[in-house]
Amino acid sequence: MSIRHGLLALLSLGPRHGYQLRVEFEASTGATWPLNIGQVYTTLSRMERDGLVMPGESDEQGRVVYTITAAGREELVRWFSTPVAQADRPRDELVIKLAMAVAAKEVDVAEVIRRQRTATMSALQQLTRAKRAAAEGAAQRLVLDSMIFRAEAEQRWLDHCEAVLKEER
Repeated sequence: MSIRHGLLALLSLGPRHGYQLRVEFEASTGATWPLNIGQVYTTLSRMERDGLVMPGESDEQGRVVYTITAAGREELVRWFSTPVAQADRPRDELVIKLAMAVAAKEVDVAEVIRRQRTATMSALQQLTRAKRAAAEGAAQRLVLDSMIFRAEAEQRWLDHCEAVLKEER
């Protein structure tokens, strides 16, 4: 996820300081992608450099309040209107791990798959519990649903990997 664009989306709702942005970002994503406050301020600094935000007055606690600029709004519109391409997503470490395990020959690929299946099932259970416990909110629900669907798809893919490997024997 683009932290830069996430922060711009929050700033489109009105001026905010870095700590507010961090809290609202985490709330919007169901706290599934925690942000380091240093990461927020580094991103704000880069966005200021790029003309996407402007620092304003400090609040009563001395925190600088940022506002989105016209260029920032244009960037946000561009981001929302551009689909995310498969090629733009990070590499899948699990796919790479299994491909390398098969290529390595000495690795027990079935064991790698078994361990991954166990970990994925555990994550799926945690996500399901988190979804049940989550406060009402479409943003949190969508994030958790996406993560649940990915974990379910991973389980199906692991089943497929086992089937392919059995055919190869």
